[in-house]
Amino acid sequence: MIDRQAPVQRALVIHPLRSDASASRDPDLRLIEACGLAEALDLEVADARLEPLRQVRPGAYFGTGKIEELKAHCEELKVDVLILDDQMSPVQQRNLEKELQVKVVDRTGLILEIFARRARTREGRLQVELARLSYEKSRLVKTWTHLERQRGGTGKTGGPGERQIELDRRMIADKILKLKKELEEVKRTRALQRASRKRVPYPVIALVGYTNAGKSTLFNRAASADVLAKDMPFATLDTTLRAVRTPTGRDVILSDTVGFITDLPTELVAAFRATLEEVAQADLLVHVRDIAHAESDNQRRDVELVLDRVLTDHESRPPLIEAWNKIDCLDEAGAAYVRARAAASGLDGTAHGICVSALTGEGVKELFALIDSELALDARPVDLVIGPDQGAARAWLFRKGAVRQEETDEQGFTHLKVRLTADDAARFVAQWPQILSEVPFVALGEVPEPVHFLEA
Repeated sequence: MIDRQAPVQRALVIHPLRSDASASRDPDLRLIEACGLAEALDLEVADARLEPLRQVRPGAYFGTGKIEELKAHCEELKVDVLILDDQMSPVQQRNLEKELQVKVVDRTGLILEIFARRARTREGRLQVELARLSYEKSRLVKTWTHLERQRGGTGKTGGPGERQIELDRRMIADKILKLKKELEEVKRTRALQRASRKRVPYPVIALVGYTNAGKSTLFNRAASADVLAKDMPFATLDTTLRAVRTPTGRDVILSDTVGFITDLPTELVAAFRATLEEVAQADLLVHVRDIAHAESDNQRRDVELVLDRVLTDHESRPPLIEAWNKIDCLDEAGAAYVRARAAASGLDGTAHGICVSALTGEGVKELFALIDSELALDARPVDLVIGPDQGAARAWLFRKGAVRQEETDEQGFTHLKVRLTADDAARFVAQWPQILSEVPFVALGEVPEPVHFLEA
């Protein structure tokens, strides 16, 4: 881990140009992203380099000549930390640190460190600690091999270093088991909270997307909230929920979730499964994309890969639409091109996209109109007559955004044309059974137990 108490540390950031790397990725942009991750830890980036690499060496990642070159460069720049934008084995990391005489952090370790600093809630801290321990468990060799060289091992029990590694593994395994039990409690609590929300039937809209795409800024604009929204990776780690009223009057619950990134460590996906369960249980996903970013399409694919991992145990996945954010960051020609793409989206089986600017508010109303229409796709028209003493029923229908037309006759009865999904109709009938005959497509045997709804 990087020392938080030390003065500002200087970092050399390296993105290796591997011969087996994906050709679809722009290495310059990957280097810029790695620098952003380093700066998120308050590191001073002394230099950033693309390093050609024909072959990854199992011993210390780089060959002898390159290591000597990097050592001289680190000494010249007075570097404290070398950030390698790739995954390293424990042996490679240990040996490279020994050769360079500076702290070496790979991409996984860097992201874990950021998560550790950003977590604010107990749940977030538990999840980060679980991910960190899972990562460290495989890297114990890094600490204790010097004992083997000093004393050696004899017999079946091995040397002191080997015994210490085994003790450390057991200690970490015990901690992991304890954390998993605590997170199971968190998971059960979240399940109870979701069940409670379903009794007050507001649809849940989950914002997902690549880190720094603007999810929290969009969340704040829609929900008038104050979630931390900064131009930095992983500004938000803890899921936040807010009730939001759409332009049609429908009440929904908006959920802001952790951002995703290229090569998101497996340990983090596993540890954050309790939080990401909010995504799996949502009624609709809104994928917030930084449409002004040169790698926007690649970032979309990265998000989809993580969603596939999160939703792999679920029979179905929520429907998804896209918010093409930061349209205000494009020039006139670029914005016109993106708007044309958005207008054509959804016609070829791709997700429907809406151009927005969470910063200026452009397109946000249209986005929520699309959310409304997506939530009402399985709704059917129903004519209802509400008595003068049934104001709560009328208020509930308006709160759901279901009312399309309203007239009041001379006797004070309200005639409504509404659109209701089968689930909403069943809930409505359960609360106001005297109107049952007016909702013909709800089977009597399927009517749930009466529930109490929030007043308008």
